[in-house]
Amino acid sequence: MSASVVLLALGVGAVAGVAVVLLIIWVLRQRRMDNEKTSGDLPRGVAQLVSKLDGAVLVLDKSLNVLIASDATSRLGLSGNGRLLIPELVLIAEQAAQGKSVSREDFEISRGPLGDATLTVTVHASPFRNRFVLLSVIDRGEYQRLDDVRREFVANVSHELKTPIASVGLLAEALVEAADEPDTVRHFAERLTKESQRLGAITREIIELSRLQAEGALAEFAPVTVETVVMNALEQNRVMAKSRKIKLATGGDLDAVVYGDAESLTVALNNLIANAVHYSPDNSQVGIGAVRRNSFIEIAVTDQGIGMTKDESERVFERFYRTDQARSRSTGGSGLGLSIVKHIVSNHGGDIRVWSSPGKGSTFTIRIPEAITSGKDTSA
Repeated sequence: MSASVVLLALGVGAVAGVAVVLLIIWVLRQRRMDNEKTSGDLPRGVAQLVSKLDGAVLVLDKSLNVLIASDATSRLGLSGNGRLLIPELVLIAEQAAQGKSVSREDFEISRGPLGDATLTVTVHASPFRNRFVLLSVIDRGEYQRLDDVRREFVANVSHELKTPIASVGLLAEALVEAADEPDTVRHFAERLTKESQRLGAITREIIELSRLQAEGALAEFAPVTVETVVMNALEQNRVMAKSRKIKLATGGDLDAVVYGDAESLTVALNNLIANAVHYSPDNSQVGIGAVRRNSFIEIAVTDQGIGMTKDESERVFERFYRTDQARSRSTGGSGLGLSIVKHIVSNHGGDIRVWSSPGKGSTFTIRIPEAITSGKDTSA
């Protein structure tokens, strides 16, 4: 065989070898691209984009696991533990997972899996890259809520403030008439101070309740430990409890984490503890405990106080309702504290229950979805 033929054969072999190598590289690259298209990994940048959106936006896989969710999703109580919590949204997402684009306008869904509050929303769901579902939920009820709040605020003010305002007027007239009697003036002045303080407390609570109703869902959410909320609420009640020799005992899963507004949750728990102290006898105990149960955190406040009848328990969360009128007025109670608690808990996608028996005490239990601080659902 001549040298030229050998060189030609070598050249052809080299070219063929390079072609084979290039073919292998191309096949591997295509396979990698195909894997990327069909894998559960989302394209780069999607998580950051969704997290910046103002509305409630979620990206789900075909099994309806929540891969990414914007902050508004948790504020509205739509997801938790990496799953959708609202049955109506699950049905819509299932249709989108089958390749259909779905739109629903102005229909009502629950806010959270436990609360009795509702949202009027518009929902859009569509397939995304054949492996995902993109779900958008827009709250349409804000203007209606604001209008309702304005009407309720006027009704609340006219209903509850007329009595202390009338008392202040009468006491002022009595002071004028008793101007030459120091002891009488001092007596009426003390009553006037007490009525003005009660008037201020009622006004503050009406404003707080109206704010909670107007906002619907709270504005700022972050992971919060139950211990932080419990300790802050206890601190606000230690002086009163100590003065009456009431022991404040804590226990349970205080290291549990919820996703919410720490200040508002502290207000809610503070109201429950304050009620427990006010309605408990001296030298008794108020217990505050937390427990994890079925993806929820339950925070219970138990007292050994006067308790309530079944009818009272069913009405206790109504605005301005007082189980003991005389004692509520003596302690400055407005009848709004438990209504505020209910709104705060509902805005966190939870609920509140009460067990009570006359002469045996009461237990108020808050249930809020447990926060997931790692894994899929934290990319929001």
